Amino acid sequence: MDWHKTENLLGKSRDVLLDCCLENGAIVAANSDKPYYDRQAKYYNFVWPRDASFTCIAADLLGIEGVQEKYFDWLMNRAEGWKEKGVFYEKYYPNGLKARTNFQPDQTGAVLYAVWHHYKDKKEEAIKYEELVVRSANSLCDLWTGTHFKVITQDLWEERHTFPFLKDNFSYSLGACIKGLRCANEMFPNERYLEVAGQMQEILLGSTADTGYFYRSFGLIDDRRIDASLIGLIWPFEIVSPESSIARNTVNMVKEKIVKDYSVYRYEHDEYDGWMHEKMEIKKGAGYWPLLNFWLSTVLLKMGEADEAREFREKVLSDLKNDFIPEQIFNNDIQRSVSPLCWSHVMLIFLLYEQGLQEVKA
Repeated sequence: MDWHKTENLLGKSRDVLLDCCLENGAIVAANSDKPYYDRQAKYYNFVWPRDASFTCIAADLLGIEGVQEKYFDWLMNRAEGWKEKGVFYEKYYPNGLKARTNFQPDQTGAVLYAVWHHYKDKKEEAIKYEELVVRSANSLCDLWTGTHFKVITQDLWEERHTFPFLKDNFSYSLGACIKGLRCANEMFPNERYLEVAGQMQEILLGSTADTGYFYRSFGLIDDRRIDASLIGLIWPFEIVSPESSIARNTVNMVKEKIVKDYSVYRYEHDEYDGWMHEKMEIKKGAGYWPLLNFWLSTVLLKMGEADEAREFREKVLSDLKNDFIPEQIFNNDIQRSVSPLCWSHVMLIFLLYEQGLQEVKA
């Protein structure tokens, strides 16, 4: 590892993270207003609760204080629809108005996880966000039938849906909800949270009975294609342990189906590139996603595969043109990507922390 380059990237990651934390508490996916933002990439000055929640956890690891509670306040007081419905939707403008209204269950699960992570060593202080946790957890439970959600849901990539009449679920979405409900129970004990989390886990693990690995979605009609988000079921949601056969089989399928030359793609035949030219979106095929490389590298470290983890990390570091980590990296110099993407920098922080660099708290 080039430690000088890594230290520069870590410092830049901290800067990017703070730049995305706005004064009113919103945490945007990329601060498109900054002069360093690539103007040929899509406008990303939106709050995705998922991205922002992972950003809060990275801030915890860096020892940054203040942004987490401002964000939790923003969720309660500004996120349109939460007070009425108790769940979070696809994305929001920084002022809190909905930018899209699709229901992605993992967003609410990620929020619960972030609140727990921030207060896990000082649980008595979580009381100030009891309403945020309890209302959100209760609403996830209310929307759950015992085998699937009562309403249409959307996946984290915003491209597919589940439908109640098909009784289907996205595997990643359930993993996030299971983790979130268990975190909610640790802060404000409620047997219902554990009951629903247990139901979700039972059917999620049951979906692997024929394959031995997780796949994209399951129900009356299965989608057994491989999606990179499945590694989230190993970490951070801990549905299975890194040593389990399901974890190893899932990682092997990810490497077989959506990895090329140590580059991790979202799923097979992905076309999204986020490239804008003269206000026109041009789709010419996806690049690989650095955040997924870092995510897989973190999971491989937990599995004891340090050499392979290094290959996935170094692939990104060798391809970067500067200290900003984009959403995607392409095999040409024409396509442009959102850069810097906060989530990409956040996943690097997670990886470095996993490698034992607790000094990231400096």
